[in-house]
Parts: sequence; structure tokens; C-alpha cells
Amino acid sequence: MTAGSGEAAASPAGVQGAAPPGRAPQPQRRTLALLLPRLPVERLRRPGPVAVWAQRGARRVVVSVSAEASAAGLRAGQALADAQAILPEVVLVPEDPAGDAAALERLALWALRFTPLVGLVAEDGLILDITGVDHLFGGEAALREEVLGRLGRMGLTARGAVAGMAGTAVALVRGGWEGVLPTRQEAPAVAPLGLAALRLEPDLVGALQGLGLRDVGSVAAQPRAGLVRRFGAGLARALDEALGHAARPITPIRPPPEMAVARDFADPVVTREGIEAALAGLLDDLCRALREAGRGARRMLLRTHRVDGEVQDIAIGTGLATRDPKHLARLFQGKLDRLAPECGFERITLEAPRTDPLTGAQENLGTAGRTARQEELAQLLDRLSQRLPVWRLAPRASHWPERAMARADPFAPVAVPEGWAPRPRPVRLLRKPPALEVMAEVPDGPPFRLRLGRAWQRVLRAEGPERIEPEWWRDRPDRLPRDYYRVELESGARLWVCRAGPMGAEARWVLHGHLP
Repeated sequence: MTAGSGEAAASPAGVQGAAPPGRAPQPQRRTLALLLPRLPVERLRRPGPVAVWAQRGARRVVVSVSAEASAAGLRAGQALADAQAILPEVVLVPEDPAGDAAALERLALWALRFTPLVGLVAEDGLILDITGVDHLFGGEAALREEVLGRLGRMGLTARGAVAGMAGTAVALVRGGWEGVLPTRQEAPAVAPLGLAALRLEPDLVGALQGLGLRDVGSVAAQPRAGLVRRFGAGLARALDEALGHAARPITPIRPPPEMAVARDFADPVVTREGIEAALAGLLDDLCRALREAGRGARRMLLRTHRVDGEVQDIAIGTGLATRDPKHLARLFQGKLDRLAPECGFERITLEAPRTDPLTGAQENLGTAGRTARQEELAQLLDRLSQRLPVWRLAPRASHWPERAMARADPFAPVAVPEGWAPRPRPVRLLRKPPALEVMAEVPDGPPFRLRLGRAWQRVLRAEGPERIEPEWWRDRPDRLPRDYYRVELESGARLWVCRAGPMGAEARWVLHGHLP
């Protein structure tokens, strides 16, 4: 066995699969590699031609296209401007790597119904160890068809290849080969595939193609020492994994443990005190299980089963993962009045359907107080959120004022998008900006006087214009270019006013917010 991989290494000719006397032969390792080439766009479930784009340095490029967009000539790697010229009606969506990763992880958890060993491959693939389970589905070919069929019914384009070694299966499916590869056929099957099968960096692929090496076989035929010296050990490792000479490790994905406890009562619980006592015991049991699993609850569900069969639920949520039974009990307290025991509860269950990792943190003199304050703040926000929504603002990758900020969980990580720069803005934008009458000294110039309400007021100072163009990748013909001014009136009011429309044309002035 090759260390760390769980895959059988190739045996010498004539003894493949041989086992010591008295021991049953081990089944040969078999793996199914899946490729989901359109996952970023198909997971959005939008009709019509759709393309996902991303910023790559100074260029905007297409990274994934729907089947409709592909039929019209769009492809991954294409410049975004070229894609729009080919298909002006295409719906453009910015790349969301976190959303793509979450979707792939959900698919990996879904695939656990076929085998207990499933791993992720890059950002668009899965690897399933199907050793010893294919007979449950009628063989390897039938299992492969079953998986691909289910993915297809989910609206996902998928390709699949079965081989003995994980690296070979991945190379086959990424090289465009599909099917079931018999054992000992790795090298002949992989050799004619293009360099895409090796998942190399684009610069390395270009360098190899510049030398006339355009498939796996031509690269493998070169002296190994020269390849390593010129291109690094990564190329040699990719070759060995693809050709079946080395095992590719599979890091299995594991679903979070199910967290639920229950209590049955011979004498139904009918009083508030009885419910609180049962809840306290359930919280102790569940928090103990969370502690042993190294996790904390983000959401809890208290489910009560009445003698007459009616089920009543109470749910709570937390901003940070926690397993503090006293804090969780306080969150439930304000909602227990919603329960109507009537003739009594014969069964009460407590579940934690959403949990996050929660391990002990190493603290020093500088962080101990900060950690305690964060926990106190989290508990305060948890108590408030049981009565009213609690959220914070986070920057979003958009320069359009109404889209530049978004609501986020109070403790969600916030990343400032590339190119996002804070500028003087109102604390709150007016949802329905009122129209203004404005006088300017010159056409398209800054406001000189404006009417706010019934009275005209003189503008003492005006800063601007700040030109904001509509986001051209969004199909919103109703949005016009805007020129924003920060103005101070003789009354002392400071306003953020907007002139919507192109220069030289009749424009509409509105008040978009009050500046501090």
C-alpha cells in the first residue's frame, strides 16, 4: 500500500492480487472521478444564456457558461467584452468562489449515499472510492450511470470515469475520456490525452506546448531528470499519478455529526416548571455531546410531542458557535410561553441542526480580555435577535450606491472587495429619493440654488461631480449615468444630491441622502 493514499500500488507481473496463505485476497482499488465543468453557472438555476465572469488582473474573463451560452459561441477563458459582442442578451453573473465551494461540498455529502469515501478535486470535481460497493448497483458501469443520471436530473452537467487509481480516473475525465477503464490499462488510456488531463498551470502548459509536447504520452516519453530540472517536481508527480505509477491521496469529506437528544415521560409534562427542567437536562446532554465532538451550536430546535399527537417547535439561533447551556436556556426562556401543553407532552427532543467547529483557543495576556468581550457581545446580540433582526453592513463588490453595501451576520467575516474604496456617503440612503428643483450657473454645472420642500435655498458649497456609471453587465436600461454632488445649504444642511442622465441632456435631480 502506498502511504497516505489508501490505494494499492502496482504489483509485479504474475502476482497481481496475490494474498498470503490463509488470508482472503483484498479487492482491487477502484475509483470514480466526476467532473462538473459548469457547476458555477448551473448551480444558479437561471434560465437562458448565462455566463459567470471574474476579474483576472486587469482583464475580465468568462469562467463558466451555460449550455445555451455555449451553443451561441461563448466559452470559458473568453474576454468578457468578446462574449457580450457575440451574445448581447447573455446574463452576466460575477464569480462567487465561496458559493461554488459550498455547492461542491454539498454534492460531496450527497455522494456519500453511494460510498463512505468521497473527496473533493479542485473546485469542480469529486472522487469516489467505489471499492467493494459497485455490486450494490449492478456493477461499475451501472453505478457510474446511476450517479451521472441523478446529477443530470439535478440540472448539472457531469462527466465520469472509473479506473483503478484515483489519479488516473481524474486524468481520464479531465482529458475528455468517459467510461470504465479495466485494470492495468492506465498508461495506454492516458497517453493520448491532452495536457488538460494533468491539471497543470497555464504557463507550464504553454511552455510544454512550445516544445511540441501536446499530450501526456509525449511528455512522459521525455527523460524524467530533465523534466524535473526544467519544470519542477510537480510535473513529474502529476505524470506518475495520471499514469498509475503513484497513488493520489483522497482526503475524505465527513458530514458533521448529528446532534440530537430526547426524553420520554411516563407522566406527561404539563407545567412550565416541568418543561424548563426537561429543557435544562436536554441542554446539558446536548452540550456535552457538542463538547466531545469539538463543535458548537449555531441553531437549536426544541420539539415537543403532545399526547394527542400534535407537535410544537421552538427554534433559536446564535451569532457564534456556543455550547454554554445557561446561555442557550436564556434564549429559549422568552419563547417557552408559545407552547400549549394542554393534556401534556409525552416526548421532548432537542436538536442542533446547524453546528460549527468550536475548539479551545490559546489565550495570552493580550487576547484574554478581548475574547471575553466578544463572547459577552455575542450573547447580548443573541438575546436581542430572538426579538428583532440583528445585522451589520458589509461592503459589496459594486460601485452603484444602492448595491455597494449589504446586510451580513454580526460576526460574519467581512472582506473588502478589490477596488472598493470608501467615499463620503450618507449613513442611510433614501429609499424613495424625492425630486429636486435645481438652478445652476452653467449647464451641467454644480447646483447654485435648490428647492427643498417649499423654499428655495442658496448652496454655499458644492463638491463634485462624482460620476457613477451603471454596471454595464446588468441588464438595466432604466439606469442612467449619475453625477453626485455634496452640497451645503445656507441653512446648514449637508446633502448628497444626484443628477441622473448624460451630459447635455435634460436631467432629473434627486436628493439621495443627508450627509453628517
